[in-house]
Amino acid sequence: MTHGLRRVLIANRGEIAVRVIRTCARLGIETVLAASDADTGSLPARLADRVIAIGPPPAGESYLSVAAIVRAAQAVRADAVHPGYGFLSESPRLAQALAAAGVVFIGPEPPTLAVTGDKAAAREQATAAGLAVLPGTRAGLDPAAAADAAAMARIGFPALVKAAGGGGGRGLRVVRDAAGLGDAVALASAEADAVFRDPRVYIERYVSPARHVEVQILGDGERVIHLGDRDCSVQRRYQKLIEEAPAPGLPEAMREELHRAAVTLARHLRYRGAGTVEFLLDVARGAFYFLEVNARIQVEHPVTEAITGLDLVAEQIWIAEGRPLRLRQDDVDFAGHAIECRLNAEDPARGFAPSPGTVTAATFPAGPAIRVDTYVQAGSAVPPHYDSLLAKVITRGDCRDQAIAAMRGALDRCQVTGIATNVALHQALIATPEFRRGGVDTSYLERQMRLATAGGAASG
Repeated sequence: MTHGLRRVLIANRGEIAVRVIRTCARLGIETVLAASDADTGSLPARLADRVIAIGPPPAGESYLSVAAIVRAAQAVRADAVHPGYGFLSESPRLAQALAAAGVVFIGPEPPTLAVTGDKAAAREQATAAGLAVLPGTRAGLDPAAAADAAAMARIGFPALVKAAGGGGGRGLRVVRDAAGLGDAVALASAEADAVFRDPRVYIERYVSPARHVEVQILGDGERVIHLGDRDCSVQRRYQKLIEEAPAPGLPEAMREELHRAAVTLARHLRYRGAGTVEFLLDVARGAFYFLEVNARIQVEHPVTEAITGLDLVAEQIWIAEGRPLRLRQDDVDFAGHAIECRLNAEDPARGFAPSPGTVTAATFPAGPAIRVDTYVQAGSAVPPHYDSLLAKVITRGDCRDQAIAAMRGALDRCQVTGIATNVALHQALIATPEFRRGGVDTSYLERQMRLATAGGAASG
């Protein structure tokens, strides 16, 4: 593989495109933004060295088109493609097509993407590597097979029906008893087929209360290291909202076991690139189980950068250039605590309805303990075609209390007008005694929303 990438096509948009552009600029790498017609006037388009149009606003005709991305990479003679996250970032088809065109895919190898992109296959690989997984069935269930009494006796109720492909909380159904199982399988399968074009589902034990904790990994195909853990338990319908590193309140023995499990699985997969191994912590039992592998950079990667001092995009590029890891595990220093809040164009008061439109004014905080990743400024268009993420506010402190205090001040100084945002929700969530104690479970946000609907302020 050729060392020293000179021109990178960025096959993404929004804040992650800005993020990749800035690292490439620091490394002296030319950037070309692959932009839909809705994004040719965006901030990333102005920051990139060049822009190439890849199609109409609908993602299926632009950012999700393998053919469009490959054509763009060839047209601008890009050495590599950085896919960001979402869209085609975990697509083995894109990785294979780029390899055939002689273009480097900044991410894992196609066989790895094929395994990690299939949750059922990833479960099997995790089991083979010795990780604990929740009791479950194989993928490919139909409503009749879901009535298998022996399997359900082993899994128990409540149970979770999950799509084998895709993610983002789609194709999921919680089932409380056997009577609703067949319908849940049918509905989850139909949604999975519509969203991911893959109707396969499987069933696994549903755990509540639970925490969602993940481990950042880097691998070069031979060697793997971890960059610590993150807590992503503040979620709405399986969509992460607040993340922090390290995960608060974990026994150190469990933290070390999580790190060891993530590295073990990545070695088993001969993992190459940046990625995340996600786990579900059973709060009542004090045990953890493998969930999935995200074979890409994560939205929440800045909190890991904040406590390690590393640039994960730079590490991705280094590995993609065919080089071995430049870090040993002992080289990674962890210091302090970091929190990230995702600011979205949505209205919590209207059931989190999307709020596309034009930003009339945007002011974000600055300071030594604050980082803001965004593509938004006055006049920015927020198209209705894509994810609602506007910005990520990240704060760091020597301890968690300092990071929370910095976040409270940072959120107070966030001003975005012209569209609805969830800034006020973040302010309420991080102010509760429960959040300040640390270790909230995945039902925390829904619980606070119920309290607010009942007329009470968010509280612990």
